[in-house]
Amino acid sequence: MKLIVQPGAGVLPVVRALRSAKKSIDVFIFRFDSDEVEKALAAAVQRGVAVRALIAHTNHGGEPKLRKLEQRMLAAGLNVSRTDDDLQRYHAKYLICDGTLHVLGFNFTKLDIAKSRSFALSTRERKTVREAARLFEADLTRQPYSPLKSNLVVSPESSRAMLGDFIKGARKGLAIYDSRIQDPGMINLLKARAAKGVTVRVIGSVKGKHDGIEEYPLATMRLHVRAIVRDGTRAFVGSQSLATGELEKRREVGVIIHNAAAAKKLMEVFEADWAESAKKPDADEDAKPEATVATPGR
Repeated sequence: MKLIVQPGAGVLPVVRALRSAKKSIDVFIFRFDSDEVEKALAAAVQRGVAVRALIAHTNHGGEPKLRKLEQRMLAAGLNVSRTDDDLQRYHAKYLICDGTLHVLGFNFTKLDIAKSRSFALSTRERKTVREAARLFEADLTRQPYSPLKSNLVVSPESSRAMLGDFIKGARKGLAIYDSRIQDPGMINLLKARAAKGVTVRVIGSVKGKHDGIEEYPLATMRLHVRAIVRDGTRAFVGSQSLATGELEKRREVGVIIHNAAAAKKLMEVFEADWAESAKKPDADEDAKPEATVATPGR
């Protein structure tokens, strides 16, 4: 299990993962402007790796760029497909390189990687990797996806139940990065945990004011991740907010981990961000969560 923290880690961990692939790479793309990642994908093709790129059919304001990206990738020898348009958005971000799954909170963009708080998790846990491969194949071929039991969290099929159960399991604390907690059911679960004495803290925003839920906008940089640390030992990282649309109408992907070392590191970053944000509750708009900027196309 590996954790990537952005900004700081930069694009190198992603490029290294692509360079390490010997047989296959499957990559799901929502936004993309990284020359380094594009070159690494093309280089993988040149050394005989089977590379498949599944590109979102649309994003907010960036369709022309997606279509140009398709053409460049086709020219470089990648197998390129476009997602269906049956869901509101295909907003997932993940890579499968041979037997390793990389679930990203960030897009393959300079803004997300170099200037935003975000995370990624890499796992070789077989059930989870296998499930991600099943999902990729279903979306690639535009076939229905029925989840099997694993730690992969997929919207709209399994995210509400899995994230709901994850929240219900908290006994001491929930530390949450989320720019738009809006779903009434999820908010009620957070309130119920708080009523049981669980410390609930949110870096981002929660719709409405609720006793027992503390929140601050991220004061130090742009926020572009959805993550939850439970009791300091378990964690979720992914692309889905606790918002009704992202749970029920969009393709979103995340992963739940039981790795204490990774959860501890996430918690350390959260505590540092929380301390800084608590000092500046009236931070200016540029430093507030990403929900204040182009929310629909994240």
